[in-house]
Amino acid sequence: MPDLLIELLSEEIPARMQARAKADLKARVTDGLVEAGLTYASAGAFATPRRLALSIEGLLAASPSTSEERKGPKVGAPEKAIEGFVRGAGVTRDQLEVRDDKKGQVYFARIDKPGRPAEVIVAEVLEQVIRTFPWPKSMRWGDGDLRWVRPLHSILCVLSDDSGATVVPMSVDGITAGAVTRGHRFMAPDAFSVTGLEDYATKLKRAHVMLSSEERADHIWNDATNQAFALGLEVVEDRALLEEVAGLVEWPVVLMGEIGAEFLSLPPEVLQTSMREHQKFFSVRDPKRAQIVRFVTVANRETADDGATILAGNNKVLSARLSDARFFWENDLRIATSDLGQWVRALDNVTFHNKLGSQGERVNRIAALAREIAPLVGADADLAEQAARFAKADLSSEMVYEFPELQGLMGRYYIEAAGFPAEVAAAAQEHYSPLGPSDSVPTAPVSVAVALADKIDTLTGFWAIDEKPTGSKDPFALRRAAIGSFRLVAENEVRLGLSKIIASYLQKNMGGETVAVALDTFGDLNLSEIALADDTISDAISSRQSSALLSNSLSSLMQIADAERLSLGQIKSRINAQLYRIRVDLLAFLHDRLKVYLRDQDIPHDVIDACLAMPGNDDLTLLVKRARALAAFLKTDNGANLLQGFKRANNILSQAEAKDGVEYSYGADVKFAEDETERTLFAALDEADKTIRPAMEAEDFGAAMAAMAELRRPIDDFFEAVQINAESQVLRRNRLNLLSRIRTTCLQVADLTRLEG
Repeated sequence: MPDLLIELLSEEIPARMQARAKADLKARVTDGLVEAGLTYASAGAFATPRRLALSIEGLLAASPSTSEERKGPKVGAPEKAIEGFVRGAGVTRDQLEVRDDKKGQVYFARIDKPGRPAEVIVAEVLEQVIRTFPWPKSMRWGDGDLRWVRPLHSILCVLSDDSGATVVPMSVDGITAGAVTRGHRFMAPDAFSVTGLEDYATKLKRAHVMLSSEERADHIWNDATNQAFALGLEVVEDRALLEEVAGLVEWPVVLMGEIGAEFLSLPPEVLQTSMREHQKFFSVRDPKRAQIVRFVTVANRETADDGATILAGNNKVLSARLSDARFFWENDLRIATSDLGQWVRALDNVTFHNKLGSQGERVNRIAALAREIAPLVGADADLAEQAARFAKADLSSEMVYEFPELQGLMGRYYIEAAGFPAEVAAAAQEHYSPLGPSDSVPTAPVSVAVALADKIDTLTGFWAIDEKPTGSKDPFALRRAAIGSFRLVAENEVRLGLSKIIASYLQKNMGGETVAVALDTFGDLNLSEIALADDTISDAISSRQSSALLSNSLSSLMQIADAERLSLGQIKSRINAQLYRIRVDLLAFLHDRLKVYLRDQDIPHDVIDACLAMPGNDDLTLLVKRARALAAFLKTDNGANLLQGFKRANNILSQAEAKDGVEYSYGADVKFAEDETERTLFAALDEADKTIRPAMEAEDFGAAMAAMAELRRPIDDFFEAVQINAESQVLRRNRLNLLSRIRTTCLQVADLTRLEG
């Protein structure tokens, strides 16, 4: 079985495209070969800045011959149907066979496909892959029609076995395949031939090209950390930058340089971000001073002066970049220490969303909401409101304008410099968190209040303007905001009702109490024809207050009000109905995201549904606590006992209620008990209630369920000893009401009827 080696040599491929490109090359070529009948043992893809390569081992030398029978139309069918069948099968009319079938005689065609040599199939597949390769961006050059990410120079395509290597004959847009490649652009530009993967990789390394991106990354990291260690320093880990830099060089040469003393006073995050974003430099830190003092750059070649000229040029460019950063830092500090409110006021002129208004409007909403949430999370209301008002101030700073990824962090520096409390400064950085399922969650009460207010404002605002996630599209990261919201609540064990908070937010920003403001916003309507029977309308209109959120959300409603001549009371009723729909829909979305979050923690979906069916399901801390307790309990023998006892009682009771058309939910009395097992069950329920009631009040769901599970034996004994559907209607009703008591007792923790199995 031969091995196949492919290389596509071009101008530099952007680093961000290389990983996807080598995966696409491997998938498309191997899929095409297998579809054509060529199986293989293994395949591996490689990428460097100038080449994509693919090695396939154990390829079949030829595709196997195949024979297929295809059933056609009946004899006597219309000529066009028969001609179409003949054409589709690729046979002639006289090659058709007539056979007896259930419904008469039918035409059959036998299609024989002889095997084809591997080189023919490889040529077809590779040409198709090259011509249709899914680059995110591609270009044409010269007079040809071929599109590639950068001009394609050569194609290497070799089949090799024990007898030697053979070039696969093929040509794409004037580029003929061969067995020749080239090494490093500057250090070994001459062409050389190869016979297979091992020969290819060995000769490339001699020609100063490391074929494996993993090998290049390891070399960079090991060399950089060794140089830093020798100086008592450490390289700041940055896996994304390491992967990118490994895609920029074919022969990595690690060089370490110094940062000018005049820049060492900059915050380490500013130094690191500036060097990473502009220069692709790694930061080197002095662990004793927690300060970045050097940088690591990676050259793409060895030089006679050991990189001295390269370092000198990099230092010159870096000094210019850091001079800009120092100017931003010093200018921002001057503004922050003199009038931080200047930045807050500037947010009035920054659009957040055309339907949700400016960043300034949003800050006002978040500040009011943070003040409302503060007592619920143990934060000082004044501090929470102050933190919310300054949390996004750094969006107006020059540093964040230059480096948006520093938002929040720079706010913390500036707020601290302005002399505000530490809690206010910390909230500026922490209120964006958590940014994902693995990101840390703020724990400081003020930060939690502001972070939660920020996310609730985002979710509720976009729900109000009907900009919800759809399928895989979530341009405003609302799923992330939802996960962040309940992680903030659950992991800090905050007890609050989200439904109430959302309702309060909607009423204050879009509710009936502010509808008169909306009327003022839509001054082009013929308001004189609307029966506005409310004396407060004139006062509200004279206040001249409006918001983009209110205006855009109520536009269509106000047009309806004008057309239907609605009174102010009717308008308010419609608004309240609209707000109710928003709140219910948003809470359902939060529950859906919570299901995903809990399923990742191995909590089954039916357990989550059973807990969601309980009252207070907008208290996410309680909901998560209940779900975890139920999931853990059901894995025990007691859990099985609880379910079996409940289901046995519930099934009989449900059937009786359906048959009788009544609900048996009250009136079980021990004085009507005839059998000792009945009296034992009454006593067991009374005894269990002594444990269950305080356990539920303490939210100790495990203890409550353990007490419920103890009812299994008396329930089983009861069913074995008595007949529920007794002839005496008094006895029957009493026993059914006793089953109802069992059901009510067991349903205190979760809706067990929703559990599967």
